[in-house]
Amino acid sequence: MSWLKGLAAAVGFATQVTVAVTTAMAADMPRGYPRSEPLPIPEPPRSFDLNSGWYVRGDLGYGWGRLNGAQSATGFADPSSNSIGSAPTGGLGVGIKRNWLRTDLTADYLSDMKYKGTVAAPDDVTAKMSAWSVLLNGYLDLGSWYRVSPYIGAGVGTARVKVSDFQSAASPPFVSGGSSAQWNFAWAAMAGVGYTISPNMVADIG
Repeated sequence: MSWLKGLAAAVGFATQVTVAVTTAMAADMPRGYPRSEPLPIPEPPRSFDLNSGWYVRGDLGYGWGRLNGAQSATGFADPSSNSIGSAPTGGLGVGIKRNWLRTDLTADYLSDMKYKGTVAAPDDVTAKMSAWSVLLNGYLDLGSWYRVSPYIGAGVGTARVKVSDFQSAASPPFVSGGSSAQWNFAWAAMAGVGYTISPNMVADIG
């Protein structure tokens, strides 16, 4: 914005000089000579309002998996002692803010998490699980104090969960390879705190 202020100052200075010269010339004119009208003052240049309400976002995080159970092919024992690890996650989104309410659309990717299960021996079933999710989210900003703004939110959408590199010593497929994926309903509940770095940038943890 500094260049816009400089431009406005330059235009104002040029206008003052022009008016002063016109007045001096009019003082030297003979009586009865038609006096010229003062020059119109040009409007100052308009600036763009970057705080229009629209925003883009980028997210980095870490995901911890939770597994309710696993099922083998028909006729084979289901794995027990199921566990799934953790993995980094990242995403992008675009949204709009209106006073205390924000809404955005986000797409996030959860990288491979390691699955382990037991059928005949400890951890004899392994696989990798990853997921894409697309969510429509809404947030309620709860005020702002010293640049700190707490918020709560919720989202709904869909997620594509993929299982790959499945391997088991006791149920098919018995060799590593192949993959399977399906789309599921997805939802989110959020809470966090945003910190205003500048008028057009906010960092938050949630």
